[in-house]
Amino acid sequence: MKNKMLLIISLLFGLIFINSGLNKFFYYMPIPEDLPEKVLQTMEAFNSIGWLNPLVGVVEILGGLFFIPKKSRALGAILIFPVMVGIIVHHLVVAPSGLAVPLVLFGILLWVIVENRERYLPMVR
Repeated sequence: MKNKMLLIISLLFGLIFINSGLNKFFYYMPIPEDLPEKVLQTMEAFNSIGWLNPLVGVVEILGGLFFIPKKSRALGAILIFPVMVGIIVHHLVVAPSGLAVPLVLFGILLWVIVENRERYLPMVR
């Protein structure tokens, strides 16, 4: 039962990041009109650095693709981890009201990392 639940959650998690990464290239998701000014300024700053959004988009797409299958999930989790830390820090500093969803996603990410801890051990030995 736990494995099936982890598979479903990993599928949804991976699709969320694939979608987010694709949006950094194709801009198909509308920007909400009621965003705080600080969030808009941050988005403008990220967009002014021409290489940053494409880099994050590629990492999100690859991380999401690797996160879905069990065999490569540990690699996907490691790829997405720094992006997720950036999302959490952004929400803590700029938009604390939107912190709930990133915290849930971070919890899922930590769960996958803990479940795959034996795969990470050779890197620290």
